[in-house]
Amino acid sequence: MARKDTKRYSARELIRMRERGDYIPARKDTPVIEPNAAFWENARIVLPPPGKASVHLRVDSDVLEWFKAQGKGHLTRMNAVLRSYVEAKKQEHGRER
Repeated sequence: MARKDTKRYSARELIRMRERGDYIPARKDTPVIEPNAAFWENARIVLPPPGKASVHLRVDSDVLEWFKAQGKGHLTRMNAVLRSYVEAKKQEHGRER
C-alpha cells in the first residue's frame, strides 16, 4: 500500500538520474541531518551474527501493516528493531544476557 507521496523508481531510472546529476527530492518536512565529526568519531561497524533462525512469530496486525507500509524489506527492518532493543538492554544492564 503505497502512500501518495511515495515514488517508485527502477534501478535503471535511478542510475540515469544519478548520471544526469538529478536527485530525488525529499518531502518538505523531512529533517536534514548532516553527519558531523562527532558522528564519525562515535560510529562503529556492526556486523550481524552469523546465521539466522527461522521462527513463527505472532505480532499485532497493525504493527505488521506499519512495517509493510514502509516498503520492501519489512522483515529485515523488524529484525533491526529487535536487534536495537537487545543491544540497548545489554548496555542498560552492563552485560550480555
